Amino acid sequence: MKIIIVGCGKVGFTLVEQLNNEGHDITVIDRDGAKLRALTDSLDVMGVEGNGAVYQVQAEAGIQDTDLLIATTNSDELNMLCCLIAKKAANCHTIARIRNPEYSQELSFIREELNLSMAINPELAAATEISRLLKFPSAIKVDTFAKGRVELLKFHIPADSVLHNMQVLEVSAQLHCNVLICAVERENDVMIPDGRFRMQAGDKISFIGSPEEAAKFFRQININTTAIGSAMFVGGGKITCYLAKLLENTKIKIKIIEQDLNRCNELSELLPKALIIHGDGSDQKLLLEEGLTQTEAFCSLTGFDEENIMLSLYAASMTTAKLVTKINRIAFEDVIQKMNLGSIIYPKLITADNILQYVRAMQNSMGSNVETLYKIVANKAEALEFRVGKDSPVAGVPLEKLSFKDNLLIACINRNGKIITPRGKDTIETGDTVIVVTTHSGLKDLKDILK
Repeated sequence: MKIIIVGCGKVGFTLVEQLNNEGHDITVIDRDGAKLRALTDSLDVMGVEGNGAVYQVQAEAGIQDTDLLIATTNSDELNMLCCLIAKKAANCHTIARIRNPEYSQELSFIREELNLSMAINPELAAATEISRLLKFPSAIKVDTFAKGRVELLKFHIPADSVLHNMQVLEVSAQLHCNVLICAVERENDVMIPDGRFRMQAGDKISFIGSPEEAAKFFRQININTTAIGSAMFVGGGKITCYLAKLLENTKIKIKIIEQDLNRCNELSELLPKALIIHGDGSDQKLLLEEGLTQTEAFCSLTGFDEENIMLSLYAASMTTAKLVTKINRIAFEDVIQKMNLGSIIYPKLITADNILQYVRAMQNSMGSNVETLYKIVANKAEALEFRVGKDSPVAGVPLEKLSFKDNLLIACINRNGKIITPRGKDTIETGDTVIVVTTHSGLKDLKDILK
């Protein structure tokens, strides 16, 4: 597909990188010539210097032949204007990044009135992911499918776990729970395990099941599933604000530490149920005075990656609380993953995943459609949810008779709300949604799972 991306900031760069890897024809528009040249020098894409909201600039970028325009500048209003002009000029698909909390209640109205294909809010998406983690504290990462009926959870196998040296096929029989182990990280290797694969202490495993079965699985392996009662957030930015709003109706007592007094006053008005503390979140004495050692969750959500990393490392040395660390830049990811930072949240990657999901869905054939997509396992594997159409070549055929690609697993079948853990005799039927976990990137259609 031909795609124009307006803005080559953090989100724009990540998108360009991922979409370019999937073979799309990418043109980038940005006012900053130096930033644009750095991007075009490192990646095989076209660059146009200028204001993306000007028709002539879009025309130079080839808007007339474009399938999709994505606006990811720092200005919500500019993003909306870029999409409006693109829609009028070429009637192409458009996606706008809209971050301002004031617009969050109006997103559906804005999308309809401007005829946007998609409106994405990175901070709200990141806050939603963190809220899932706080509701399920045993997991490092939680992704949802089938409108919340199925969860994909990642956790670390502790040293004394019953899972140590257990084969994947033994999990259901020995632990009496209906979950499926679908990915394993061991040091730098990522594996899609078969039934004979033996898990080891220290592995990070991703498994899939209903929320009830996931909770049962954790109980069976003696991992605490008690809901969090208190949480401390350092940094009072947009993510913190959205997160506190999402947790407003839970029993979690929220404490927010923010350095800017004006922002503290704003947060007090926006979040009447949260306790707002004016102070420096990097002050160890303040953290201890405010109950760092007693809190059940600690989230480092400042605008500085280095500060967030240091705060989480300090919290890890002082408490057993659930840790969440926000990271904006993806440089040194391998090093960061080895640190004791708890669950690491990359807002720009979450945004890119959501947009990639839409792009894949645009490319689908009549046989199926990508409904949900998550990059999992340090971005080395994908979990995709496909809706099965009547023309799908896999429909009605027992799974044992289908020839699937290597390093690919049919993890779950959702049939009208009934969750099926697939076996060899099961079939995929028209109207089902199917969750596939694989190390292959770029799957656009359900037929792509076959050899």
